[in-house]
Amino acid sequence: MKSAVEATPYAEWVRSPALSAGVYRLAAGAHDGQSPHDEDEVYVVLAGSAVLEVNGSRTPVRAGSVSYVPRRVPHAFVDITADLEVAVVFAPPETPASG
Repeated sequence: MKSAVEATPYAEWVRSPALSAGVYRLAAGAHDGQSPHDEDEVYVVLAGSAVLEVNGSRTPVRAGSVSYVPRRVPHAFVDITADLEVAVVFAPPETPASG
């Protein structure tokens, strides 16, 4: 049986015509199955630790890390060593067709 985090890793907090924001959660050891989005994205790591791979470049992240991912650039959290909780801001708002 999947945990709530595995079943719905992203929960939207707010949506406006200019942006959307929410929280993205991945358990330690989880696979991040994201695909590139049609929106620019800012991540603020609230808890946990991992490596953020953006277009082949790898950066360790932990609580307090802030990262920017341009639209349509391949990216994913890898090597998640502690349960990850990330605030996410999309601009413009994320569309349902986006990963």
